Amino acid sequence: NIADGMETATTREYLIISFFGFLGTLLVVALFMKWVDKMPFMSIGLYPKNHIKGLVIGFLAGLIVMTLGYLVLDSAGQIQFLKIQYDGNEILSTMLLFLIVSLTEEILFRGYVLRCLMESMNRFVALVVSALLFALLHAANPNLSLIGNINLFLAGILLGLPYIYTKNLMFPIALHFSWNFFQSLFGFNVSGLDSYSLIVFETSEKTVLNGGGFGFEG
Repeated sequence: NIADGMETATTREYLIISFFGFLGTLLVVALFMKWVDKMPFMSIGLYPKNHIKGLVIGFLAGLIVMTLGYLVLDSAGQIQFLKIQYDGNEILSTMLLFLIVSLTEEILFRGYVLRCLMESMNRFVALVVSALLFALLHAANPNLSLIGNINLFLAGILLGLPYIYTKNLMFPIALHFSWNFFQSLFGFNVSGLDSYSLIVFETSEKTVLNGGGFGFEG
């Protein structure tokens, strides 16, 4: 079962798989931009200049949401802290992993898919369609629940909304990275997939409030 195998893969295995997925995504998008759209690759929105503020806000937003989420669940008795397991190499690998994941998915879904859809339909309709496709990408992930799927759709809306106004990927990339990275460090599964956690906690039972096996997004 591919989903079960991914659920128990190591960070290094995730990193290798994601890296080649990133290269494949770059190649496909670059070819479509050159031969179909006839536009420079960077026009998908990879312009950090004048968008440093978006990077900072996106990063801080993910950190704040995950910190508050963990504290609320802990105070509500939904999770019980067990220990800290520090591993510098794992933290670095996890950081690289989720940077690659955020770059891959934002370049594909916001930078290319959403941008193309906006050229042929109302931008808010395009936003909804791209968010649906983003949620469908995760449909095979382990432990996916209805609420988890709805939240992934809403995440697609959240990540795409700034893009339809700025045409820049800096905020979506930073928020996507920060959300996944700190979700992992705080001990949650990331979209149902288990990865390295700095904080280890347990749940007495898997409920809608604690997200169950799908993690914070559930």
